[in-house]
Amino acid sequence: MKTLKKTWPFHVMLLPAMIFLIIFSYIPMGGIVMAFQDYKPWLGISGSEWVGLDNFRYLFEREDSVQVIWNTLFIAVLKLIFNLVVPFVFAILLNEIRKTALQRGIQTLVYLPHFLSWVILGGILIDLLATGGLVNRVLGVFGLGPYFFLGDNDWFRFTVIVSDIWKEFGYSTIIFLAALAGIDPSQYEAAEIDGATRLKQTLHITVPSLIPILMVVGTLALGNVLNAGFDQIFNLYNPLVYEKGDIIDTFVYRTAILNGEMGFGTAIGLFKSVISMILILISYRLAYKWAGYRIF
Repeated sequence: MKTLKKTWPFHVMLLPAMIFLIIFSYIPMGGIVMAFQDYKPWLGISGSEWVGLDNFRYLFEREDSVQVIWNTLFIAVLKLIFNLVVPFVFAILLNEIRKTALQRGIQTLVYLPHFLSWVILGGILIDLLATGGLVNRVLGVFGLGPYFFLGDNDWFRFTVIVSDIWKEFGYSTIIFLAALAGIDPSQYEAAEIDGATRLKQTLHITVPSLIPILMVVGTLALGNVLNAGFDQIFNLYNPLVYEKGDIIDTFVYRTAILNGEMGFGTAIGLFKSVISMILILISYRLAYKWAGYRIF
């Protein structure tokens, strides 16, 4: 009670956020029961037929389900890796620029794409990457192409991953720049007195100082490893690239939502959530073991 008397303003401050979380995150979890039903909207949860694990069996018995899961993992894992490595390296390089105005100008330019929706970027990329688009025209000058970036299965994966990195790496760099700002300057001064070059200072001071935040970001991102980016792929893909470009979310949209199979869609969502929870627990344990990071 003595502690509560001192901290009650903080609890009151958290109350609106907690109410919002309960209403929009915890109460809707009751709808998970739909994953075990042949859910019909006009019958509701109480009136829909109970089918047990049939929706989950249907997911794994479909011929294309394994390919869809593999597509999701392949695209999501590569996005996860490169969206950690590219901002990490770029932040270090950007930190080496001594002119503050130039540094801020470059930073602003690279994180602007983050604020554009995939609806807008999708339209732009479709025009740029068309067989008669600007990219293929430039490649044609060098005797290359034309390449069907958004109509060829292998090129589509490459295009999705590269365009996602281009859109997000600038904004992700902010986290690493903030970590760089927290490094004690006396470490660099001591290293310089000892004769360490800029490269050695980077390898022995900057990189080790950024490893903990890299582990934290990677741990948080691993929970979304089955979210390969619905907005992006939905705005870029077409029937020609379903084989290697279709992910779980777009698969659910085409086969479940459009056909009114709400129970099947909920089952896939529950499957994704369970896998994500397991991955978060594993990554949290690894982050604690390797980087000493822990929340509690």
